[in-house]
Amino acid sequence: MRIGFDAKRAFQNRTGLGNYSRTLVSSLAEYHPDHEYVLFAPKVKPLYRPPGAVTTVVPRQFLHRLLKPVWRSRWVSGELKSHGIDVFHGLSAELPFGIHRTGVRSTVTMHDLIFERYPRQYNPIDVNTYRKKAKYACQAADQVIAISLQTKADLIEFYGVQEEKIPVCYQACDPSFQVPPDPQKVREMLVRYNLPSEYFLYVGSVIERKNLARIAAAMFLLKDRLNVPLVVLGDGGAYKKKVEAYLAEKGLTSRVIFLNDVTKFAFRDLPALYQGALALLYPSTFEGFGIPILEALWSHTPVVTSSGSCFAETGGNAALYVDPFSVDSIADGMLRVAVEPALRQGMVEKGILHARHFTPEKCADAVMNVYQNILK
Repeated sequence: MRIGFDAKRAFQNRTGLGNYSRTLVSSLAEYHPDHEYVLFAPKVKPLYRPPGAVTTVVPRQFLHRLLKPVWRSRWVSGELKSHGIDVFHGLSAELPFGIHRTGVRSTVTMHDLIFERYPRQYNPIDVNTYRKKAKYACQAADQVIAISLQTKADLIEFYGVQEEKIPVCYQACDPSFQVPPDPQKVREMLVRYNLPSEYFLYVGSVIERKNLARIAAAMFLLKDRLNVPLVVLGDGGAYKKKVEAYLAEKGLTSRVIFLNDVTKFAFRDLPALYQGALALLYPSTFEGFGIPILEALWSHTPVVTSSGSCFAETGGNAALYVDPFSVDSIADGMLRVAVEPALRQGMVEKGILHARHFTPEKCADAVMNVYQNILK
């Protein structure tokens, strides 16, 4: 097979969608080298260096170079046949418009429909744009890959996609997280970023859904019983300012370290940042998969996360589940994981076993099976 990909995120996005794209393409090239892989990218940046067997296509015509977003969202459809593409894979919830008229088979990965569940947390123009692209992709694709059972259920509920059209292919995280913890590297990382020897960790955008405000409220609730600071890796806008104002009001500013505000954090240090944490705090109200949970499990780090949504799929029997809408519940989870060493050790051991369900090889195998089914 000759498989094409929408590779914008692989070259331009440093977070979730970019990590998914890079890990999947590299894993397919490694574990299924008999096939050919072609990346269609509006621009190429050094963020991703594809394996040698993977080729990259960029816009060549003057107008296409001038209007790269249009080339990616529409005109690239007309180039797929000339590049001999058998299956085209939209890695981030969209396919180029017009692909259904080309005769090229296609699939799309749908990560979540959070903008449908919580539209008020988005700009209305963005919601309409996301909806238009997602609906078209679901209609045009031969199969729609969901990254979790939760996302599959949402695709059926919101867009009426037929259940048999939606295979679930669990994603994997970057292979660097599978390297066993190295205490020396953790110590060096702590010194490099001037971090305390004990801390809770929050990884993700500082937005309402991720629930940092309730974590802060839980810290205030525990201020006389638990003195463990919180390291936040992620940034935000108005919601972040709201949290910062609360921290200042409650005298907690010194207890929360916004890492992005004080340093340029290097991705290569992320496994060590997880490994050095007492626990990952991830009481999000809703996600499509929750990749930080998996990164933490591979890092031998306990996870406090939410009941409901997709979290039990990702965390399995290893995580400690709390009510994300209850400050008391979040505080109780934080306290338990901090003061119960046996609980932490059991969570780490279960986490290592559960994480093995989500390897790059298993993800590549599942996605390759989708391609093969499409061409049957």
